[in-house]
Amino acid sequence: MHDQPLPRERVLARRRAIGDRIRAVRLHANLTQEQVSLRSGISLASYNRIEQGHSAALIDTLIRIADAIGVDLAELVRT
Repeated sequence: MHDQPLPRERVLARRRAIGDRIRAVRLHANLTQEQVSLRSGISLASYNRIEQGHSAALIDTLIRIADAIGVDLAELVRT
């Protein structure tokens, strides 16, 4: 049984918006998901879930993604 409440819709919407932003920045940098995955040390499946907004990323993971793409962390999370 899951004893924590599910995230509110607002949180889920923001998570999706951040995933959309990560995708846009990645595409602008002409990188594939696989390239970012390899550069960041994050599995491709995990990276894909973050970009799709299906998984919440830890701040450490977002930093690794930003470094792999070559942008500031703020660039990824501004919505």
